Amino acid sequence: MASVEVESLPAFPFIGPDSNPFIPVGESDLNRLGGPVGKVRLPFGGWAWLMTRHEDVRQLLRHPGFSSDQYRPGFPVLNPIPPTREGASGLFIFMDGEQHSRFRRMLTAEFMIKNIRRIEPLIEETVVDALERMRAIGPPVDLMSEFALPVPSMTICHLLGVPYSDHDFFQHHSAVIMDRKSGPEEIDGALGALDGLLGELIAFKRTSPDEDLLSRLVAERVVPGELREDELKSMAMLLLVAGHETTANMIGLSALALLEHPECLDALRADPGLAPGMVEELLRYVTVVRTGLPRLAMEDAEIGGQKIRAGEGVVAMLSMANRDASVFQDPEGFDSTRREAHRHMAFGFGLHQCIGQPLARAELRVALLELARRFPGLKAETTLADVPKRHMAVTFGLGELPVTW
Repeated sequence: MASVEVESLPAFPFIGPDSNPFIPVGESDLNRLGGPVGKVRLPFGGWAWLMTRHEDVRQLLRHPGFSSDQYRPGFPVLNPIPPTREGASGLFIFMDGEQHSRFRRMLTAEFMIKNIRRIEPLIEETVVDALERMRAIGPPVDLMSEFALPVPSMTICHLLGVPYSDHDFFQHHSAVIMDRKSGPEEIDGALGALDGLLGELIAFKRTSPDEDLLSRLVAERVVPGELREDELKSMAMLLLVAGHETTANMIGLSALALLEHPECLDALRADPGLAPGMVEELLRYVTVVRTGLPRLAMEDAEIGGQKIRAGEGVVAMLSMANRDASVFQDPEGFDSTRREAHRHMAFGFGLHQCIGQPLARAELRVALLELARRFPGLKAETTLADVPKRHMAVTFGLGELPVTW
């Protein structure tokens, strides 16, 4: 394998505290890449290929010769990870083949659209309650802390059967896990704390089951011996953390995008039927997974005309693929009625695409509809440039979003 002058490569990810939240890659970084396939310097050492074209990202994410296992030697690590696999036995997003499929099959039915429709009244109740609490506080209010964070947090707690009284505890520790500044010891400590909480909860579900996902998995998978308890704990941790972090950041950034385009809020208020299409465009335009999806080549392959050798890392840059002019007309613009918006890859692509996307879509749709309907005079209290960003988070988002009405 040819040597690479790593220090001369563009530092990745391309995210900083002054980044425009709606421009995933600035012009200077684009120029340094020099094309749709380029090499970048990774935050924890080494380098990887960066794929930015829509078709190349699709090809990469469906190719069987690329691994998602972050513990393989040479894997292009983008975020802090636990120092060992211990405690990660159910984190199936970092698994390949049958190992990945085994866990995914246990959850597929739970997140089917028909089941999400069944819990939509709960989502609506959660959204309305949060908005009315926000109204009672009175302006100005931080939309992130009072609305965007609690709504998905309450919803995933209900689905899993985690008492909402524990939400401060799990939000604190999940924030540590999802912070790219966190060191291995901090990550390990946060994982251990959540492991303890979930272990106690699973033990309780054995003797006092309820109508929730954890109870069903204990009764249907753990008790018959199909699933170990440590696997269930880390699987539940994944759902708990991913189930509120990504959606919370999507709600906050989507609200900011609509405040930047108030005519879209007016249109949504007048015609709620516009919401599903608007949600797809927001998912394309915002794309909270700004660091992209890393993969490791297990065999020689060619993606986008570039020869990738076994052992080399590759990153699928979802946010850039969602701005590909060959797929999306005027891709840098926000068009709430865009017909091709559904072709976005905000949830990934292929076998590893996000299992919870029907839930995320429902939460986002209901949240934005009710926000538009109940707060017709909603305005941001700060400029786009001054909104604080969580640029070191695994999923990009806003630190706060002060609003008035």
